[in-house]
Amino acid sequence: MKKRLSMGMLIVYTVLSLWAITTLYPLIWVMINAFKDRRFILTDSFSIPMKGVATLDNFRLAFHKLNIIGAYKNSFIISLTVMFVVMLFAGFAGFALVRYEFRGKQILYNMVIAGMMFPVFSTIIPVFRMMNAWGIVNTESTGLSLLATALPQIAGNMSFAIVVLMGYMKGLPIDLEEAAYIEGCNVYQIYFKVVMPLAKPSFATVAIFTFLWSYNDLFTQMFTLRLKNQWAITRLLGELTSMEGTNYGLMAAAVTLVVIPVLIVYLCLQKYIVKGLTAGALKG
Repeated sequence: MKKRLSMGMLIVYTVLSLWAITTLYPLIWVMINAFKDRRFILTDSFSIPMKGVATLDNFRLAFHKLNIIGAYKNSFIISLTVMFVVMLFAGFAGFALVRYEFRGKQILYNMVIAGMMFPVFSTIIPVFRMMNAWGIVNTESTGLSLLATALPQIAGNMSFAIVVLMGYMKGLPIDLEEAAYIEGCNVYQIYFKVVMPLAKPSFATVAIFTFLWSYNDLFTQMFTLRLKNQWAITRLLGELTSMEGTNYGLMAAAVTLVVIPVLIVYLCLQKYIVKGLTAGALKG
């Protein structure tokens, strides 16, 4: 039976719809103007580009003048590295904190929770000095610069990932792990062959959020990616205004190119975001 829409729910849906419009409108506006000649952006920026106005010159100029492909490559190297490392070590830590009893476990758990309370802005100076002492920042090596960008992001995402995975693993039946142990599996086999497949939604949630946070992180890149050939896509976008001035068509095209991978990832995997977070919250 269909439920009647109450006045309260109607108000909620109205507010959420207006919120969605205010969120989507700037994005749609940027994408529309990315396909316009820059002469029409200031004079007629709200119309849909039609014949005589629509053009792909902004995207051609973006690929010609900006190192878009190189920036994409650097972004994906950093984001994928952060994603896989966080999933690996956060999974190990979450499994140990859920299934094992050892001295200092509560202290370690409290430290994990405390790690979520310190933003990257408060730690970037000591972290930068430490990496400078290691010799991996302010170098001409692209690999070392990308490593210097990935390490703080890994540390910054670890606490969130551990908490999410712990919440889900607590609800997994321990009987399956005991049966695997009786069959002769060691702890690593139990983890990779039993726990990980069962916790797939939670791992997918961690992977998605970690990838997107790393991809969009401009603050860390401002400190660690100094040379143009080392820039990731968000760093390139951050420098676009100083490089091209008031070329709004080029800026709109660059923003569109930056946003497209995020939209694709989110639209394809959004069900895992909701499923993993809600399952972890309920079972935790």
